[in-house]
Amino acid sequence: MLKQNRKDLPLDLSKKLNVAHINMCTEAEGPHKRMAIWFQGCNILCEGCCNTELQPIVTAHIMTLQEIVDIALESQKLYGIEGVTFLGGEPTLQEGLSELAKSIGNNNLGTILFTGKIVELLDEKLVYSIDLIVDGKFDEQQIDNNRNLIGSKNQRIHLLTDRYKKDMDWFYKVREKRVEVNIAQSTGVFISGDVL
Repeated sequence: MLKQNRKDLPLDLSKKLNVAHINMCTEAEGPHKRMAIWFQGCNILCEGCCNTELQPIVTAHIMTLQEIVDIALESQKLYGIEGVTFLGGEPTLQEGLSELAKSIGNNNLGTILFTGKIVELLDEKLVYSIDLIVDGKFDEQQIDNNRNLIGSKNQRIHLLTDRYKKDMDWFYKVREKRVEVNIAQSTGVFISGDVL
């Protein structure tokens, strides 16, 4: 487990990120009620990806860190979320992701990151800003039906703080697949959860 010190990271809330979709309250993208943010753009392009519409590196909704943090705080107030999950696309393509994670953590919200990259190759500032990382490229030849929300057997769970230590069974406890259907005026119908 890595030691974190979020306070050591510089924070620039004016940085901008390319957001495809935000779900202010979900129970399908990690333990507890949480906000989920899907970022637009991916350079990994896994065969069999369940979010192919998020792969093109095009402009979706450009938002500042402050705007996203404000939505997270509103979600915390309205829905009692415990944390935020970053998905994509490939979230690590967003230049301000470590600052966003730091700011969210500084507001007593947990952070979970799903990335197609391996944790050893991630920016150290980002790793120190996240509580739990699921890493590794999706491999459709290694479908994983024994862990929740994790697509293939090569993908690893990295518990970087104690925050989700008691929640690890959420990923490993076999249960019925959870899928949520969200309808929003701006983004239309969006399906999330265990969609494989």
